[in-house]
Amino acid sequence: MRTDVDAMTIAESSRSSPRGRTPLTSKATLSRIGLELFIERGFDQVTVDDIAEAAGIGRRTFFRYFPSKNDLPWGDFEALLDQLESHLDTVDHEVPLFDALRTAVSEFNRFPGDDHGLHRKRMELLLKNPTLVAHSTIRYEAWRAVIADFAGRRLDKPADHLQPKTIGQICLGISVSAHYEWLEQEDQSLPELIDSGFRLARDVFLR
Repeated sequence: MRTDVDAMTIAESSRSSPRGRTPLTSKATLSRIGLELFIERGFDQVTVDDIAEAAGIGRRTFFRYFPSKNDLPWGDFEALLDQLESHLDTVDHEVPLFDALRTAVSEFNRFPGDDHGLHRKRMELLLKNPTLVAHSTIRYEAWRAVIADFAGRRLDKPADHLQPKTIGQICLGISVSAHYEWLEQEDQSLPELIDSGFRLARDVFLR
């Protein structure tokens, strides 16, 4: 699932980077710098100090952006969830629940072409590194909660009712499966794979 929106801009200190890098100005920029180091050296070989040095900031400043190194590959995920929730809030009530979720999840995973390669590397880390796979359960739960809340409102049921929670799990499963397929098939469109996953799931249950 997409994680690379630059939604939070924070003023940085004016001290220059030891590598001549422009002082950091956003959470997304720090995430990109960290990802580049992970790709170059491997996730487990890179420390918070390495990322802070490359970004031209102090260790303390790093933790103003991210609680831990494990959170950095997700970028500003909270802002993305806010965008997903806002999008769902604007969906016409006449749009069937299935179509509303299929479109929303597909669009949630659409990103600029320039970020295509970096996003692929990001998802390889998140889906294949054992440390990050374990940490991802926290993010997945937050994502599912947004879906379940929307489904619950549509179905006039509490978000923690079995039906909305099940819908959230199904949507997450479709998204994650599409990402695995996308990592194996470089010429495929991620939003289209997600859209196909929704349609396949619908056909299976209709049978």
